Amino acid sequence: MQSRTHLMTALAVVLMAGGVTACGHIDAEPITPGPRPTANFSNIGYADWTEDEPSYRFYPGDELEVSVPSATELNKSVVVQPDGRVALPLVGPVMAADRTIEELEATLTQAYAGQLLRPQVQVSIKSTAPLKVFVGGEVGNPGVYDMAGDGDALRAIIQAGGFKTSAKRNQVIIIRRGPDGRAMMRTADLLKGLTSPGGADLVPLRRFDIVYVPRSGA
Repeated sequence: MQSRTHLMTALAVVLMAGGVTACGHIDAEPITPGPRPTANFSNIGYADWTEDEPSYRFYPGDELEVSVPSATELNKSVVVQPDGRVALPLVGPVMAADRTIEELEATLTQAYAGQLLRPQVQVSIKSTAPLKVFVGGEVGNPGVYDMAGDGDALRAIIQAGGFKTSAKRNQVIIIRRGPDGRAMMRTADLLKGLTSPGGADLVPLRRFDIVYVPRSGA
């Protein structure tokens, strides 16, 4: 419970610091500093953890295969650009980021309906951009990391320089955005991943997961 309180305190301090930085350019009367933040924050209401896999949503860097069976000359492999769009013949750039396969197929079918008779556009994933995850706490090099292929919490920590000697390896915190947009939190015993691989709770990661390693004894 204390480690969770420390995590919430750290996040609150970061948010407060970010707010000060964001407002620092505004001309205003000097503000008298308020009381320093303490550990007495209310617990954040996390959603219940679920392993249900939501429908994949496209992200910049993903490569897609777009096919139009009734007009095969329009079939094309496209990459989701940094602005989230894909460039296609006849219809121009179309927003693809944060849309599922079904949603993008419906959007493209509607777009091509002005050019073709009853088109049925099909979309498939050719390759995906690396997963970006955030690793913090008692690790060698906290930061944002790209995970190639299927990543898990232990591999993310190893990529971030491994555990510090002060790390509480059996209570690593994973924070994830849930299906309804609320954050979910769970802990994982990654000590087993180093001593007993067969019984390890490695926690497969999703894009933008947060992996936080608390301090031992905290």
